[in-house]
Amino acid sequence: MQNRADVDDSYEDERSWQRLANCLGVDPDLFFPERGVSTREAKEVCRGCVVRSDCLDYALANGEKFGIWGGLSERERRTVRRARAANSGRGGAASA
Repeated sequence: MQNRADVDDSYEDERSWQRLANCLGVDPDLFFPERGVSTREAKEVCRGCVVRSDCLDYALANGEKFGIWGGLSERERRTVRRARAANSGRGGAASA
């Protein structure tokens, strides 16, 4: 049985990428805009981020439904999810 410290450590390990994120210290409201408000500024913060793929993977793995994660909106993440599901349904082989 895992003790609380082990659980806390594993949680920290899986989210350690956040310490390197460009968005660290940026107002979170920028990444959760109201419907119809531009996401351009949030995506610009993500553009050169060294942990962008980690952020996107986290959002996809955890079913994040709102906000900009890994430089993508929820609609864009749904497209990625569908493409990955379709690709895994074909044995994971990419077509040339």
